[in-house]
Amino acid sequence: MHTVKHWFSHSLAAQALVLFLLGLGFGALFRRDDHPALWAVQSLLYTAVAIGALAYQRRRTSRATGARPGTVVDLNRRIRHREVPQDPEERVVMRRLVEDQLGKMERGSRWLPYWLGFMGLIAVGMLVLGVVTGSPAFPVVFCVGVIVFCCWIVWMRKRAIEVHRHMRSALRERG
Repeated sequence: MHTVKHWFSHSLAAQALVLFLLGLGFGALFRRDDHPALWAVQSLLYTAVAIGALAYQRRRTSRATGARPGTVVDLNRRIRHREVPQDPEERVVMRRLVEDQLGKMERGSRWLPYWLGFMGLIAVGMLVLGVVTGSPAFPVVFCVGVIVFCCWIVWMRKRAIEVHRHMRSALRERG
């Protein structure tokens, strides 16, 4: 299992394959009336956009840290496990990576309430539409799902910021 996780986290081709298959499956599940070629074309388009965005993000992070994308992936794993590298060069790269990611999270914090409010507004709108049309079962489930998703986002963000702040202080102590 470790080699599959390693291959998936390092390879854009593996991620593209999984995204394409998921898109194809969702197309087959939700668009049964459409031709299967349309499922494949839509899945290919969605995969190309997602992989393009991911490649851009990886390239930007690599430039900011001065490391290869594979090294950045390994350092991100070590950050999640709170492992401080012994090698001074690796520590410098990790310090740049931690600062870059922490800066992104702190800059994004000003927009978080607006995004969460927008998601809540959509959930309330769906709930109102469900009550007005007389079928509130799906909107209630949707509203609960949005609330759980928003709580999960806040919790994961808080946890990630704590880990990155811990790593920043650990890298300063040893550096």
